[in-house]
Amino acid sequence: MTTTPLLSELTARAKARAHPRTDTCPCTAATLADRPDATVVRHADTVAKAHAPDTPLGDLVPRLATATRLPGILLAPLSPAPVDLTPHARLVTFWPYGTPVDPDTPDAAPWEAAATLLARLHRTPAPTPLPPMRGPAKAARAVTRLTATARTHPATSPVLKAWAALPAWARDEAPMPDDSTLCHGDLHLGQLVRHPAPDSPWLLIDVDDLGTGVPSWDLARPAAWYACGLLPPDEWTRFLTAYRAAGGPAVPADGDPWPALDIPARALTVQTAARAVAKAAAEDRPLDEVEVSMIDACARMTSLPPELSPGCAK
Repeated sequence: MTTTPLLSELTARAKARAHPRTDTCPCTAATLADRPDATVVRHADTVAKAHAPDTPLGDLVPRLATATRLPGILLAPLSPAPVDLTPHARLVTFWPYGTPVDPDTPDAAPWEAAATLLARLHRTPAPTPLPPMRGPAKAARAVTRLTATARTHPATSPVLKAWAALPAWARDEAPMPDDSTLCHGDLHLGQLVRHPAPDSPWLLIDVDDLGTGVPSWDLARPAAWYACGLLPPDEWTRFLTAYRAAGGPAVPADGDPWPALDIPARALTVQTAARAVAKAAAEDRPLDEVEVSMIDACARMTSLPPELSPGCAK
């Protein structure tokens, strides 16, 4: 990985935070992520994250405050205020390191823990005023990038048709029908860690999309994977059953969950497909099998109109 000025300075900040009383570093630094929207570096038990360049301070601060005030659900930051990393114009936050989900042991995936944490989050009143959950905004950004970079790609048309069939709120063109429920905004298994020890309970991480909105959006990614055949039925059942057992409000306590999940699951399918096509076009390569399955799902959506009743999104 090429070392950039941002990465070098972020590493130095993480080192200073992890080893404040010594100039020597007894650990080996690790770059956990280096993307345009986030750069993450670890030093010992400290993680430093440079947030996306367009992250508003006024949105990030209440999100950090919420994580601080919800122990047992969200991993709390090491400090409640971000640091402005000039001259890079990036806000930086510091976090304790937690043990992530092991991608090499899919049978041990903590679906029940993820579902239970989500249910607890959804049932908890926001402890401070928050901006809207960013799920629809991220989906809209993925579609915007697709139209800007791969408009003529043969797989783009079914993705845009599926997007156009969604209601305005799911396309981030109107307020969400729920503006009070606390939501994570970007739930997947990479958003869970064990802290402080490898055997500690799981916690949710990454507050960049945290806010109030439609709670079923937080169930939409596993729901979309299940609907597309990418998540085995037993894993989906474990997740849904645990969410219901914990009193999660996004779906009915029993019966058919899909009237509540349908629109968010379609939106996440479109988002995933849009990212896949844009990436394949940028790399000048054919779509792989998983990416094709998402495009095929978008094509099927236009023959089955989504549940457009406002009550179905609550």
